[in-house]
Amino acid sequence: MNLEHARFNMIEQQIRPWDVLDQTILETFGFIQRELFVPKVHKTLAFADVEIPLAHGEHMMFPRMEARMLQALAITPEDTCLEIGTGSGFVTACLSHISKHVDSVDIYDDFIRQTEERLFSLKLRNHTLHTADALRDKGTGKQYDVIAVTGSIPAYLPNFETQLAVGGRLFIVVGRGAAMQAMLVKREEEGEFTRTALFETRLQALVGADSDAGRDFVF
Repeated sequence: MNLEHARFNMIEQQIRPWDVLDQTILETFGFIQRELFVPKVHKTLAFADVEIPLAHGEHMMFPRMEARMLQALAITPEDTCLEIGTGSGFVTACLSHISKHVDSVDIYDDFIRQTEERLFSLKLRNHTLHTADALRDKGTGKQYDVIAVTGSIPAYLPNFETQLAVGGRLFIVVGRGAAMQAMLVKREEEGEFTRTALFETRLQALVGADSDAGRDFVF
């Protein structure tokens, strides 16, 4: 495989046509080596328009979905970010590349360990990774400029929006089956939020998202 040609095609044929035109995001997808985050058995799919299988029945998001999410969050170099669902670590790397700092949480410890190794190989250091159940475990109550939730929830909950700093942005996918909406939540003032439906999509649910446990979670 010609990696650079495949990377170029991913950007031009998948990401741009999905209305991702932000130059920072396009350059990030050109810079971060997605092939390093794909299981070896699926290396040939690194730039394909598919959800690549991971361990534990999880999947990487479509590249176009990852890019659209990052564009919607309007991340700046001064932002501190929280990622719910580390997975392969590719989105973690993108967040690390374009923000001040990223905390990333995943329920699976092997995902956390693999991601640490991958970020280290790319010389990315502005991150902290946590093994935790983001729907159940209580955390520090820290507030963030950006929160990216990489798994869906069946019905909207305020669990994550309370962790936004004023001016902060949250991306989350809400719904079941084929009836899902990507949403952008902004904290305009201390107690004021705006919630905007961005587009229809489909995304694998967060582990345990159908349970009533952990509805008051704050990380």
